[in-house]
Amino acid sequence: MARLSRPVVANVPLHITQRGNNRLRCFFAESDYLVYLDLLSRAAREADCRIHSYVLMTNHIHLLLSPGDERGPAFLMKFLGERYVQYVNRRHSRTGTLWEGRFRSCLVQSERYLMVCQRYIELNPVRAQMVNDPFSYPWSSYRHHAYGEKSSLVTPHELYGRMGADPLLRQRAYRELCAEALDDDALSEVRRATKSNLALGSETFMEQMADLMGRSMTPGEGGRPRRYY
Repeated sequence: MARLSRPVVANVPLHITQRGNNRLRCFFAESDYLVYLDLLSRAAREADCRIHSYVLMTNHIHLLLSPGDERGPAFLMKFLGERYVQYVNRRHSRTGTLWEGRFRSCLVQSERYLMVCQRYIELNPVRAQMVNDPFSYPWSSYRHHAYGEKSSLVTPHELYGRMGADPLLRQRAYRELCAEALDDDALSEVRRATKSNLALGSETFMEQMADLMGRSMTPGEGGRPRRYY
C-alpha cells in the first residue's frame, strides 16, 4: 500500500512529531538538548520555516511551524536527522538509527485550533507528569510565550500577538490560557490528525486542504472535527 504524502502547504501551520526508535531515549544529557536546539535553529533558517513552538521530550519531539514553501519541513527534518544522529552516535559511542521511521505531521487551522495545538505541545511535560508547572521544564518554548524568556529560535504566531496590547499582557493571557488543561476530545483530535498525516481544523478547512493536497484530510467515518467556537 502506497504511503500517504505528508500534508504541507506554504504558510499554513504544521504540527510535526518524531519519536525515538522503539520509543527509546533520543536525548541523554543536557548537552544533547542544546545541540538539537542549535541544529533546529540552523535548519529553520535554511529551510525557511518559522518555529512557533516546540518541546523536546526524552524520547520524542514536537514542533509547530509555518513553512515558507512545501519543501521546507522535509528539508528541516532531514537536516536534523542526519546531523543530530551523527552527533549522538559520536558523543555517546553508539551506532545505528535513533528515530522511529518517518516523522508525522498535520496541517493546523489558525484561530482556535492553533492555540490548542501549541498548548498541546508546551504542556506535554505536565501531562507526562515530569513537572507540575510547564515553567519547570526547560526544553520547550513555554517560557518564551508565558514569561518573555528570550529565544532566537521562536517566532510567535500572529495569533499570539493578538493576545495583548504589550508583551506583559500577552504573557499573562498566555499563562491563563495554559492554566486550562486540554480536554480528552481535544487531545484525541490532535493525536489522531498528527498520527494519520491529516489536518486539524473545521470541516471547511479540511475541505480546502483536501482540494490543495488532492486527497482526504478527514480521518474516516465519524472523523468530523469538534468545533471550538
